[in-house]
Amino acid sequence: MSNQFIPIERNQPFVIPVQDWLDPDHLARFIVSLVDGLDVSALEHAYRGGGSAPYPPKMMLALLFYGDATGIFSSRKLERATDESIPFVYITGNTHPDHDSINTFRKRFLRELEELFTQILVWAYAFGVLRLGDVSLDGTKIHANASKHKAMSWGYANRLEEQLRAEVQDLLKQAETAGDQEPVAGMKVGEEVAMRQARLQQIGDVKTELEARAQARYDLEKAAYEEQQAQRRAREQQRGRKLGGRAPKPPEPGPRERDQVNFTDPESRIMPGSGGGFEQSYNAQAGVEHDSRLILEQHVTQHPNDQQELTPALANLAALPPTLGHVRSLVGDTGYGSASNTEACEQGHITPYLAGARDIHHPSPEARFAEAGIAPPATASPLARMRHRLKTVEGKALYAKRKSTVEPVFGIIKEVMGFRQFLLRGLEAVTGEWTLVCLAYNLKRLHVLAG
Repeated sequence: MSNQFIPIERNQPFVIPVQDWLDPDHLARFIVSLVDGLDVSALEHAYRGGGSAPYPPKMMLALLFYGDATGIFSSRKLERATDESIPFVYITGNTHPDHDSINTFRKRFLRELEELFTQILVWAYAFGVLRLGDVSLDGTKIHANASKHKAMSWGYANRLEEQLRAEVQDLLKQAETAGDQEPVAGMKVGEEVAMRQARLQQIGDVKTELEARAQARYDLEKAAYEEQQAQRRAREQQRGRKLGGRAPKPPEPGPRERDQVNFTDPESRIMPGSGGGFEQSYNAQAGVEHDSRLILEQHVTQHPNDQQELTPALANLAALPPTLGHVRSLVGDTGYGSASNTEACEQGHITPYLAGARDIHHPSPEARFAEAGIAPPATASPLARMRHRLKTVEGKALYAKRKSTVEPVFGIIKEVMGFRQFLLRGLEAVTGEWTLVCLAYNLKRLHVLAG
């Protein structure tokens, strides 16, 4: 007896409302409903009429948000998804924006995303899942849309410049000697000289940029060195004797041998990677609220370390609507620890928990629950008070929450959402792109929190 299989009829008419294909609590439905409540008048007023009708900004925003939240960042892949994926068909209402329209919309309204980011946080407050309190700040390296091999270092620029100048002089001598004849068959001296002079001009631009960067770095390092010296003198005065050990070495001005400029994305920087080695990257920052694990502030910097990033983070937190509450404490690792950063937190009426040294892995129970000792006097410096605060049982417990708040957020963005490299180039563009990614993360998290 032959098997009886279910018949497959691929040519039969099939008409079902697309919204019935999605679960009532599907992320696509949540994003569409939330975006419908956003104020996007700034985007809508940017269209002045004329030409063919544009796609609605709210639909395009929902498309980008859902794409980033589910790991689809490329405009071409988004275009294809509107034909192949039911959630995208639902979001677009069975329209199919082409990749040029998607890419143009994203680039055009990157600045407006910051206002929408704040509106999403206000919605989180309205849902009852966000109240400002304790915040952890951290940074992660995101690859730039550039190859580290398409770059020129200070040392190589000087060597190549010397070589090209010598070649130009040699070519001019050969042309003078040969007269109207070609020094070498097929070689046109004028073209060879022009090519090298254009290259020399490019090298000159690279050196000018590297010198400017070196000066900016020297100014920062000099300020940090002077702060270290001031702290050292204060400790010596407190103890009444000279401190042992080697004194901090003053910074040296000028470019370094390995300083380089990337030709693909000149605003990106070579930065150490988490797995070792160096990559062409940007330093993406995020401040995460402890209880909700929502991102409250985000920005992108060209600095490889986090020392200078606490001040802009404080400015972003201070700009949040007062209705969200007030940040009580700010937790950061050793990259943010400094006297000036500690004072900046206290000036903003925020209690700082900025580590001065790396924690020991697997500390003993005695070390974990050891008492902090006598508290410093009220006249002690903010840095001294913070160091004591970090040694208390409460301070240790609060600082430990970094590992369950901001660090998992970066893990979700990179491993679950799949965002490991910027698509755009230039600091302003990647800042907007990072805002979009953080906004998409917040929507995913809010979808879970709001039920």
